[in-house]
Amino acid sequence: MQNYKKAGEVVAKVRKHLKNLVNPGETLLDIAETIEKMIKDEKAEPAFPVNLSINQIAAHYTPTVEEQTTIKEEDIVKIDFGVHIDGCIIDNAITIDLSGKNEKLLLAAKDALDVAVQTIKAGVGDGTVGKKIEEKIKEYGFRPIKNLTGHLIEKYNLHTGIDIPNYAKEDSYYFKEGDIVAIEPFATDGEGRVIETPNVEIYSIVGGGKLRMRSSRELFGKLLLKYKGLPFARRWLGGMLKTNLLISASLRELVQEGCLHPYYVLKEAGNGLVSQFEHTLLVKEDGVEILDGEFTF
Repeated sequence: MQNYKKAGEVVAKVRKHLKNLVNPGETLLDIAETIEKMIKDEKAEPAFPVNLSINQIAAHYTPTVEEQTTIKEEDIVKIDFGVHIDGCIIDNAITIDLSGKNEKLLLAAKDALDVAVQTIKAGVGDGTVGKKIEEKIKEYGFRPIKNLTGHLIEKYNLHTGIDIPNYAKEDSYYFKEGDIVAIEPFATDGEGRVIETPNVEIYSIVGGGKLRMRSSRELFGKLLLKYKGLPFARRWLGGMLKTNLLISASLRELVQEGCLHPYYVLKEAGNGLVSQFEHTLLVKEDGVEILDGEFTF
């Protein structure tokens, strides 16, 4: 538990600087690399590539190594980043509205997170928490995104297979004392679901396979050694093989053979705006401890 708490301290320290980083004219690449460097400067590691998802994009957008996209004056920017120390992961997210016109949309997600934090304790069911989240978001006149969820966290495992819904359903999992759980409500003025786009820059190892190319076998071994199953960005792989063309070809084969899971960029199906807030919690008998600290921006 000590490493989880240390990772949470790093998250809280980095998060205080985010509003100063997200300004019109700044490139997404500079923002992502700055956040990742800040994490490493604290003697920790990114648990996954920094996600910078703007406006209708809900999740999984991280810049390419040559990204030139800049922040615009009216953008809603979701910043989702994680920190790990020896595989002990803290996940968190905030939304920044540069337009100043979408306060209710941001409050819908933030207050839904707050009510989930107040609800969770050992013995409470996942559907019960989802119901509280959905009710709060709808109070503001928005919809929760139903096919994005919170999740349990284990060492070197960001998503354990237990999902925490953002909508009401029958309880299927009951929180246990000692669970580490990430709760991340998404609110939208769109349809309330996301669809995959063709774009992908984030991957994680999910299994082995028969690989034809020697470069694919070499890359797979290096990825397994370095990331141990945690998500990584295509832009992090420079120098792992002799050329970028080999890296691209090897990634394609690794995905085709089921060795890697691609995290396709997710967009709101109705082209609605999306907000997100997230904490990582330690479940206790009578409540939770917020491991990444309270929001102070």
